[in-house]
Amino acid sequence: MKLQMVDLRGQYEKIREEVNAEIQKVLDTTAFINGPKVKEFAGHLANYCGVKHVIPCGNGTDALQMALMALELQPGDEVIVPAFTYVASAEVIGLLGFTPVMVDVDYASFNVTAGHLEGALTPRTRAVIPVHLFGQSCDMAPILDFAKKHNLYVIEDNAQAIGAVYTFPDGSKKQTGTMGHIGCTSFFPSKNLGCYGDGGAMMTDDDVLAEKLRMIANHGQKVKYHHSVLGCNSRLDTIQAAVLDVKLRHLDEYSAARYKAAQYYTTYLKNIPGIVIPDEIPCSTHVYHQYTLKVLDGKRDALKKYLEEAGIPAMIYYPLPLQQQEAFQAISCTKGSLKIAEDLADSVLSLPIHTEIESEQQDYIIETIHSFFNNY
Repeated sequence: MKLQMVDLRGQYEKIREEVNAEIQKVLDTTAFINGPKVKEFAGHLANYCGVKHVIPCGNGTDALQMALMALELQPGDEVIVPAFTYVASAEVIGLLGFTPVMVDVDYASFNVTAGHLEGALTPRTRAVIPVHLFGQSCDMAPILDFAKKHNLYVIEDNAQAIGAVYTFPDGSKKQTGTMGHIGCTSFFPSKNLGCYGDGGAMMTDDDVLAEKLRMIANHGQKVKYHHSVLGCNSRLDTIQAAVLDVKLRHLDEYSAARYKAAQYYTTYLKNIPGIVIPDEIPCSTHVYHQYTLKVLDGKRDALKKYLEEAGIPAMIYYPLPLQQQEAFQAISCTKGSLKIAEDLADSVLSLPIHTEIESEQQDYIIETIHSFFNNY
């Protein structure tokens, strides 16, 4: 039995004819850069997400960087970011000369909350980056209220939760990535909506920001060879747009498959005393980019080794919180205790979950986890 964290080959085989046909169309037109398929995909994604503008770009990190560039912040301005996340969320802040202010996260959901942000507010705070980690939304209503009260920009890092839906207290619903000033996502191949290379996108309902983002992504130009601002060279290739346009049609199906697999894990793992299964917050759906356990009593590394010896891959996302990363020591500051971020880094373990995983494979993983706790 071959087990993988993500089965991209199996997924491709089911859509082979659709994908190959669309790639062939691009090859036939030779419009490899900014071909019509890029604009077509952007329109389809905008309709899917319920947002006015989608600006495709080279990758998710570029999306975050260009989103910050569009806000015209000044050196030394502070941007609040969770300490427990992938490095890109904070890396772009430092690269642009701003100060990453790292705050703790909620133990149950892994996500930052408005309460964490409030404790980090200073006169230099200009923006916040809530990260919708592992597949479900942050509790955005209080975050948006906090940002509005203090005149802060909100950039959503939606690299891991595309397709998740947040429900506001009044019952209205919005997709992750569409609630702040700018939403950013990644189309890295292993993502829920992934291409066959690198890719990313920014989304916004703000016409002025959308125009800035398009300019920044294209060397700061609106008219060719007339550069109004300093920008980047960050494009989504037409072939990748063609792949994504096919996969977008299947995204709800992919999300449902991941959710089904997650519920199967939960049913058979929830009663093991030594682990904490993922929590689903009431205000958000969960698209399970990762199925992440918390392994108690310092047994995480031993369980990971036990699984790997049984041929089961398992990943640690993330082994070191950002405040402990060498790259940030001289440029960041922390607010309040970051103990939860540290505890999570010591205990999290993600199991294989993807659109093609079969119950027989999950049974083997589940049985192996039970065996570990029966013997240790």
